[in-house]
Amino acid sequence: MASKGLLYLAGAIAAEVVATSALKASEGFTRTGPSIVVAVGYGIAFYLLSLTLKTIPVGLAYAIWSGVGVVLIALIGWLVLKQPLDAAGMVGIGLIVAGVLVIQLFSHSAPH
Repeated sequence: MASKGLLYLAGAIAAEVVATSALKASEGFTRTGPSIVVAVGYGIAFYLLSLTLKTIPVGLAYAIWSGVGVVLIALIGWLVLKQPLDAAGMVGIGLIVAGVLVIQLFSHSAPH
């Protein structure tokens, strides 16, 4: 069932975003708490991604996982960490979002 795969994929994306967000706070894995969040978050992300692949083709799952993750991390960097995001960065993020939408709306291989 593709909808179950999409739930697993959403969980994988969320776990990966949490883990990646904690990377900066880990200060090169010198801080224990954030380092544990990174390790556990990536472990959960890859486990859920593996469950996703039971119902969603690997190419599509990975494209959605990485694309949505990149967009969310860029937004967290910009909004939370106050990292600059210029017009070219915003256009690039828009293109990633457009790509994920094209996959979801028009691909016959995508889960619906």
